[in-house]
This record gives sequence, C-alpha cells and structure tokens, in this order.
Amino acid sequence: MTARRHEMPFGAQVLADGRVRFRLWAPAAARVELVLEPAEGPERTLPLKRAAGGFVELVTAEARVGSLYRYRIDGEIRVPDPASRRNPQGVHGPSEVVDPGAFDWTDGDWRAPPWRESVVYELHVGTFTPEGTFAGVAGRLEHLQRLGVTAIELMPLAQFPGSRGWGYDGVLPYAPASPYGTPEDLKSLVCAAHAHGIAVMLDVVYNHFGPEGNFLHRYAPQFFTERHSTPWGAAMDFEGGAVREFFIHNALYWLEEYHLDGLRLDAVHAIIDGSEPPILTEIARAVRAGPGRERPVYLVLENLNNEARLLGPPGGPSTFDAQWNDDCHHCLHVLHRRIGQLLRGLSRAAAPPLLCRALAEGFVYQGERSRHLGAPRGEPSAHLPPSAFVTFLQNHDQVGNRARGERLAQLTRIEALRAAAAVLLLAPSPPMLFMGEEWAAREPFPYFCDFEPELAQKVREGRLREFAHFQGPVPDPCEAATFASARLDWTRLAKAPHARMFDHYRRLVAIRRRDIVPLLPRILGGACVALDPDGAFAVDWKLRDDGVLHLLANLGDRSAPVVGRPAGRMIFATHPGIRAAISRNELAPWSVTWLLERNRGAR
Repeated sequence: MTARRHEMPFGAQVLADGRVRFRLWAPAAARVELVLEPAEGPERTLPLKRAAGGFVELVTAEARVGSLYRYRIDGEIRVPDPASRRNPQGVHGPSEVVDPGAFDWTDGDWRAPPWRESVVYELHVGTFTPEGTFAGVAGRLEHLQRLGVTAIELMPLAQFPGSRGWGYDGVLPYAPASPYGTPEDLKSLVCAAHAHGIAVMLDVVYNHFGPEGNFLHRYAPQFFTERHSTPWGAAMDFEGGAVREFFIHNALYWLEEYHLDGLRLDAVHAIIDGSEPPILTEIARAVRAGPGRERPVYLVLENLNNEARLLGPPGGPSTFDAQWNDDCHHCLHVLHRRIGQLLRGLSRAAAPPLLCRALAEGFVYQGERSRHLGAPRGEPSAHLPPSAFVTFLQNHDQVGNRARGERLAQLTRIEALRAAAAVLLLAPSPPMLFMGEEWAAREPFPYFCDFEPELAQKVREGRLREFAHFQGPVPDPCEAATFASARLDWTRLAKAPHARMFDHYRRLVAIRRRDIVPLLPRILGGACVALDPDGAFAVDWKLRDDGVLHLLANLGDRSAPVVGRPAGRMIFATHPGIRAAISRNELAPWSVTWLLERNRGAR
C-alpha cells in the first residue's frame, strides 16, 4: 500500500498511536478550547495549552479519524481549523479529522512529462460536467486524452462559502471544496488522470482570503498588515514567520499529500513582501528541494507586473517555470475584435507588431510605458526560453470578467477561431485551453458565487456598477441559474460544427507533439521578421542546428502580401493550395502557415 502524507506543524494530525494532535496559531486569543461535535451524543470541550510562538496545542485520545471539531475562542465564537483537511458542512461548519495515510495510491511510478512539452487544459470542477464533482471530471479523462492534453489545471479548490463559486474566495486553503467531493475523491481523480497519462495542476490563491468565513482576524490579526492592501481587502503579512510557514506548507501539502504535479499561483502581483528572500522565492526553493527533487513539478505564475526575474528554465532551483502571458492574449483579441477594457488600450494597428513580440520574446511590455497603467511595466524577457510563457485564447478570467461571460465562439467568426488556434497550438510556448474551447462550446462562463444574503447583495450591486455602461441585462452572480448556465453541454460535441472544431484542435495538438515538441530543446530564440499593416506577420525561431521554424500568418479580413520567408517543409497550413497562393504573393484572410527550414547537415 502506497500512502502519502505531508507533515504540518499545525492542524489536526493523527498520530501513530491513534491519538490526535491539534495545533492552532492564535497569538491574540486568551483562551482556546477544542470542541468535539459528534453527530450524536453530547459535545466534549477540552482546553488547549499555550506553546511557543503564539501556538496552542493539545494531544488527545478523545478524537479519532472522522471526528468533527471546532475551536472556541475566548468562550465567545467557534471557528473551523484554518488548516482543516476537510470541512464537510462548509466554511461555517466544523472541521473533520482526516488520516491521509488511509488512502491507497495506485500511481507509484508516475512522472509528469517535461514542462516544455505541456498542453494545459484549465477547468472548473463544478461546471465541467453535469455532475460537477471530482468523479465527474474523472469520467471525462478519456476525452482529454484523445484531445492530447498533457495536464489539467483545476481552478481553486480551497473550501469556499456556499455551494458554488469560482474558488478565488476560498478561506480554508487545505480543505478541498466539499461540493465537489471528499479528499479521497480528489485523490482518486489524480490517480485516474495519471493512469491516462495526464498531469494535474492546481490553481492556488495566496494573496487574500475570501470575504465570508474567514475568522483569522479574531484570534490571529497578525496574519494581516495595514501597511499594504489588495483589491480584495487586507494584505497578508508575509514578513511574519507564521504566515510564510502557513503558505509554504500549503504548497508542499498539495504536491505531496495529493501527489499533484504543479501549482499555478494566482495574482502574485498582489503579494507584497519586503522580506529577503521574498515569499515567492522561498516557495519555489521549498518545492524544488522537496517533491521537485524526485519528479518534475510545474510552478506557474499569474503576474501582471511581468517580472522576468521570477522565471527561469524548467525546474530552476529558485525560480518558476512559466507565467500566464496575458500580453499575447490581448494582442490576439484585438486582431479578432474589440473586447473593450480587457485590451488595455491597444489598437488594431498596434496589435501585429506587439503580437509578434509576445510570440517571439514573451512579454510585450519589457520596461516600456504601459498606456493602460500610465507607467513602465515589465522586465526584459527575450533571454527566457519559450517554456516560460503560457499562451491562451481564453481562460476563466478573460471569459468570466465580461458582463455576460461570453466565449469567443459567441463573439467572433469560426475561421478566425481556427486561425488563432493554429497560432496558439503550434507556437513553441506551452498552450493552454479553457474547458470546452476545443469544440467551440457556446455556454458562457459568467462570474457566480453563493454568499450570505447581505454580502450577496453587495456583490450584486458592485457587478451592476462595474458594467453600468453595458447595454443589456447583466447576469445576477448570486443566482443559481447563472451558475447552471456555465455548465458544459457535452451533447454538442457530437454535432457537426462542434465535432469539426474538436477535430481541428486534436489535429493541431497531434502535429505539435510530432513536429514542434522535438524542436523545443533546440530553440535559441525568436524574432518578428516582417509585418503588414492589415494584420499579416511572420515570426522566425532559430534552432541550434541553424534551422528555422517559420510562422506566416494573416489574421485579418482581407488578403495580404506574403511576409517573411516561405521556405522549408510545410508543417501545417489552414488553407489548401497555400503554395500557389504564396507564388502569387498573397496570403488569404485568416490564414496560418507553419514551415520548418533545415540546413543541409541537420537531421
């Protein structure tokens, strides 16, 4: 039997003799009691003893696996364990003692593929399938395997308020969301994914806690600081040792106890930390020195600041493997249509050269002044490998932060989508798909939540203010129907237009695996080599053997002159007869061609 457990200095831990150790950081509480809450029979209250560093603790034989418990603070309020491994009744209910060693893992020999070979698939557990559960996701792994996905990225799972939500309002970072299933159900999903050759990543939120169900202010206000703020409220005080320890252990917990293959850290630009080393560097070092010693572990950031210094080659000892490349997304969207506020002031005329730069060098903004921010943004990134930038056409943010959560299939023409997919899936950087994108799903992905009534009303009013300029109704994020509208309709996959798009995506992923992946270790760098003002452009990536990977594209509504050098073996073309068109010096609208030019000595 293979068992996995991450040893934490806090929370509830089942000891070898069957007793349970409870430990809580409560520096502002005068008295803390453990309240055992059995389903039947009287409650039992036990005092915790003060320990060093602001902790209180208790070892007792009166609790066992499955026991429900809360902490009572100063005889006034009961709170769940912030390091709870399971909170079956939600954020306001009791925590449950879990023995992680009881699960029998079946994936002992599993190793994730190298990061640079990744094709990532982002999904929301609650809306990916009709069941909305971990088991439901496991039931669709064959589809993802058939598509050619190498890794699924689960949107945040930390226990959040109510029965539905995106996951970014979680307040119990160690407890998988109970609406999706038990910890054992999540572990079974991981085993099933590994059996299908698919790695599992998790989106984690270390920049804030959600607004409902967070009781840390009552007994550990030192967790937060007034020196900084975030868009979501008080900032974490990462200059305090206990706070750093809490999140470093959380990263290790998911990777060790759940055998996950990687983490995506949400909005790290909102993590303000004057420590040395910074918390992000410390997390990276802990992961590399821990589970990353024995197997590939993916570490990915979302960072609007474009801080290239945080990134490096895959597996670097103190850096992250990649960052979501919003710049590339925004440029692609401008070429398709105007999407308003998400595009940060870009014009269509500016999009082709900026898209070229994003494809070739990673960031568009590498220290230049951003028109949207009114200040310099970013750091030079051309020295980084393509694997340092995750590219995408859609993700939960860029879809869900529209007023109605429309997908691109509802906003633009099919030939534009097919062309953009051919750029995305064959470019050297790891591509990411958003669930259902591969068959041009038409279900929206609006913002949804399930807060208590007073907070729900504030969220509802805030959403209406945000989109006051929008023509037409804005879905109520607090209504169950808004959540239900986001659930994928898998029956569409069998219908002609959606089946054709799926075949297009599957073919592109197969070509990527056959023709692009073998080139990735040899890529020396990329450069934009030609442009046309109407949307045609060319990018070249030089190879170590003097070969060149060529991209010729016309992401516009009109024919354009050929740009770049159309040389080498054709890997892929959206349009038949592309050779003849090139001989006429003409690129058709929404056309994409990939060519591989080799020198005579290359194999």
